[in-house]
Amino acid sequence: MIRFIALLIMVIPGCFAALGIKLMRDMLFGILQPPFPYFWLQFLVGLILFIGGLGFIAGFVFYRDRKRNKVQKRFRKSAK
Repeated sequence: MIRFIALLIMVIPGCFAALGIKLMRDMLFGILQPPFPYFWLQFLVGLILFIGGLGFIAGFVFYRDRKRNKVQKRFRKSAK
């Protein structure tokens, strides 16, 4: 059950990132989605969703690798 919850935690930001890519792509092809009145607003929301989703996944992987000591020396926790 814990692994399923962890999978959901990773899938939801991935879906946000995919939605962000879709919104940015639609703006480039001139397709305006209903909740957005302007193309630039649609692109900005898509960019924020993409960066947020990708940043969450990257932070999660970095935190996990740091905990398992699989990162470069400069990123390892210093023993205090």
